[in-house]
Amino acid sequence: MSEAFVVGQMTVKDPEKWPQYRSQVLATLLPFGGELVFRGEQAQSFSGVNPHPDIVVIRFPSLEQAQGWHGSAAYQKLIPLRQEAADVVLTSYAT
Repeated sequence: MSEAFVVGQMTVKDPEKWPQYRSQVLATLLPFGGELVFRGEQAQSFSGVNPHPDIVVIRFPSLEQAQGWHGSAAYQKLIPLRQEAADVVLTSYAT
């Protein structure tokens, strides 16, 4: 079984709603074995242009668990708030 990572690149649109979203995501990760690897802000681009200044990386035990998390009722319920709070590109990677 290989690990999977979900990478979110984002630009916050509503700084009041963004913390509301972030504070609720962790509870949706736990049932799927998801763990926050890091959150950060873009310091410098060595090549190309990334339009999103912020990033989050989440590790899952498998791609199936990452997919289960994203499709879960608990996370799907948060998507409207996420869309109001930020522009987000969310991508999964298997190792």
